[in-house]
Amino acid sequence: MWGLGVLIPLLGASALQVSQDPGEVQVTAGDKVALGCQVLSAEPWHLLRLEWVKDTGNGVLCDSRLHPTALASPIPCTSRLHLAWDPPRATLSLHQAQGNDSGHYLCRVTIEI
Repeated sequence: MWGLGVLIPLLGASALQVSQDPGEVQVTAGDKVALGCQVLSAEPWHLLRLEWVKDTGNGVLCDSRLHPTALASPIPCTSRLHLAWDPPRATLSLHQAQGNDSGHYLCRVTIEI
């Protein structure tokens, strides 16, 4: 089994690029929020695990295994969170924002081999 520290040097620094937008958003309670995560890879891939985490350490809010060309209908993660995949972009939608939803959200991507 390979450790993450070993995979990064083997793949190269530009093999996988992940960007999130918007960088910061302020909403009012009850609003709908959409957070985007774009995944670009220098190498072809067949299966990708995408996870959204909040305030790192609070566990995974939503995750899915995705294929590079398959469009995913919105995947319900909770009653208020849904994940959509429109390659190369994943969108996490939060319906009816509440005060305890504030925090830092991170899109975490792993290419599975």
